[in-house]
Amino acid sequence: MKKRTVELVVISDIHLGTYGCHAKELLNYLNSIKPKTLILNGDIIDIWQFRKRYFPKPHLKVIKKIISFASKGTEVIYITGNHDEMLRKFSDTEMGNFKLVDKLVLELNGKKAWFFHGDVFDASIQNAKWLAKLGGWGYDILIVFNQLINWFLIRFGKEKFSLSKKIKNSVKKAVKYINDFEDVAAELAVKNEYQYVVCGHIHQPQMREYSNKNGSCFYLNSGDWIENLTSLEYHEKEWKLIHYENEKMEGFAEVIEETENLKIDPEELQASFMIQNFITKKS
Repeated sequence: MKKRTVELVVISDIHLGTYGCHAKELLNYLNSIKPKTLILNGDIIDIWQFRKRYFPKPHLKVIKKIISFASKGTEVIYITGNHDEMLRKFSDTEMGNFKLVDKLVLELNGKKAWFFHGDVFDASIQNAKWLAKLGGWGYDILIVFNQLINWFLIRFGKEKFSLSKKIKNSVKKAVKYINDFEDVAAELAVKNEYQYVVCGHIHQPQMREYSNKNGSCFYLNSGDWIENLTSLEYHEKEWKLIHYENEKMEGFAEVIEETENLKIDPEELQASFMIQNFITKKS
């Protein structure tokens, strides 16, 4: 199958190193595209919940794929999030086609786009980090439990069900938090004369126009690769929200052997070295 050439791709909230991460599906998606620029908008590697005994081959393959993009000419820009905030001490680092930043402004066909993860708006992270981390562990457990439920549902010919979405949609405070997050981000974008504001963090894929008395902008959120499996693509002056389930990606699936391969792959070795560094720093 032919890969799609895309000007700009934005993915966020992959949470590599957690049980809820859909690394195989993400790898299929990455194998289906040839992006000129790839923006990783935070929470790519979940350093908060990193487990030394859990970083399976598909997760490593995702990092290898990202390194491969950069080595083959794709500009890869990693924007730090709260779950990978440890990387902020290395902000503004550049290595070839790879950049590490905390926020980013790009000009897209004469319009300014503002990219950042979004955790700066989260009071629970700013004021009680331990509570936010505890919530992260709880969310991961909920996702694993949800996967078990969905396994049974599929076996009995039923549709999959998202517990966390059900909880979010039924709790008024959660709905209000999401709406407030979107409005605050868009309001700041209008104030600073940005035409686009692109976030992650809240795991809520979205594309909508925002306007107030001072102007308007487009608010975009790339969602996540835990539940929604979504990304944003910008090509030929148009934004699209990509849902993995709506795309035909089977032809791009890799056969991933969980056993060790005797052949040494330099990119995989580099990815493995990166992970080992994170583990060492966290210990």
